[in-house]
Amino acid sequence: TGGHAVAGRDVTRLIADPDRRADVAVTVVARKQRFRLASGRDFEGYTLNGQSPGPVITAAKGQLVQVRLVNESVPGGITLHWHGVDVPNAADGVAGVTQDAVGIGREFTYRFVADQAGTFWYHSHQMSHEQVRGGLLGALVVVPATQERATDVVALVHLYNGVRTVNGREGDVPVQAPPGTHVRVRVINTEYGLMPAWVSGAPYRLAAVDGTEINGAAPVRDKAVAVAAGGRADIEVTMPADGSPVRIHLGGPAGVVLGSASYDLAPVPRPVATLDLLTYGTPAPLAFDPGEPDRRFAYDMGRRPGFLDGVPGWWWTINGHLYPDVPMFHVAEGDVVRMRISNDSGEAHPMHLHGHHAVVLSRDGVPAAGSPWWVDSLEVGVGESYEIAFVADNPGVWMDHCHNLPHASEGLTAHLMYEGVTTRFTVGGHAENDPE
Repeated sequence: TGGHAVAGRDVTRLIADPDRRADVAVTVVARKQRFRLASGRDFEGYTLNGQSPGPVITAAKGQLVQVRLVNESVPGGITLHWHGVDVPNAADGVAGVTQDAVGIGREFTYRFVADQAGTFWYHSHQMSHEQVRGGLLGALVVVPATQERATDVVALVHLYNGVRTVNGREGDVPVQAPPGTHVRVRVINTEYGLMPAWVSGAPYRLAAVDGTEINGAAPVRDKAVAVAAGGRADIEVTMPADGSPVRIHLGGPAGVVLGSASYDLAPVPRPVATLDLLTYGTPAPLAFDPGEPDRRFAYDMGRRPGFLDGVPGWWWTINGHLYPDVPMFHVAEGDVVRMRISNDSGEAHPMHLHGHHAVVLSRDGVPAAGSPWWVDSLEVGVGESYEIAFVADNPGVWMDHCHNLPHASEGLTAHLMYEGVTTRFTVGGHAENDPE
């Protein structure tokens, strides 16, 4: 197709309906401070509304969410990125790409329609490798517009100074769940590496991955779920009729314990087997044909010596190039895009594409045979190769980067750019934008 328009749409114009009133309106105040985790441990970091993790933001599918971010005392500025939500580009919250970092004493308002029910999260995308680790993050849950009554549990896993917490608590998180009830545990992995989750005390179903429901999710026993960095897994259990408890292990012995009369259930070791999402669930038709793509891209990750920002080192490469000399993946609105992601870098990389969900077509040449496996955070192991596909239906300039955030800061970042879209923002500058 043709080249870029000379006078394109600026990313700041890609917004939700400005005349529509918000259904969910939240203000979050960001601070740098010493605070106390729910477990009682003191931590020097960052808070949102005086706490970390920040408040859980909940909306129903179809509602317009408005979040006013106020930076009271975070040096270097802050943004909020809505991880896994296909927001309008102006609300993506990436410093130097879709906005300037919000300095101390300033504010910024994000507006988007929560048009997909699922489990998501939000975090800073300014100096993210420092600010996310320091506590600038929280959960975002979008429930169906009409939802049957069930127990719904958020389980946001984060390490504070190397201490694993669930919702800011160390050790087990007990949750009341009467016999026979259905429970959905929304696991959110905010860390930099793959996290196993497994269940003891009952079978489970993996109901959703990265905010998208699994088609034909069958009961599972004695298998762990591998949750990518930045990824989410919704685990559903039916509580045993005899009232015995159920434990959801999150990366280790601690986790969420569901019970009524008792929460006394000893941890069990991680199962040897891991659930393979390439074959889990039952197939369903896609709304587009990935076999006839308009664009084909390669995203090949490697590593070599060179200079990054003038600093010599051993840096990540994309298609053999060091940042910033990396590919810009150009698309036109409506394109069907097929991308091969391969990893010969010597370390695993959880790849996160902003603004879109992609469906996994194959891994190492083996076609997907289960439910459509939609992802926004995909673990690409050493030596692995995936083919994914998506429709370019959300105009903007979007990051496509490793969510092991230090890796992103070390050059493992590319962009998906729509024809006719421009951005006025740059890395550095007066706002000192530094997205990674």
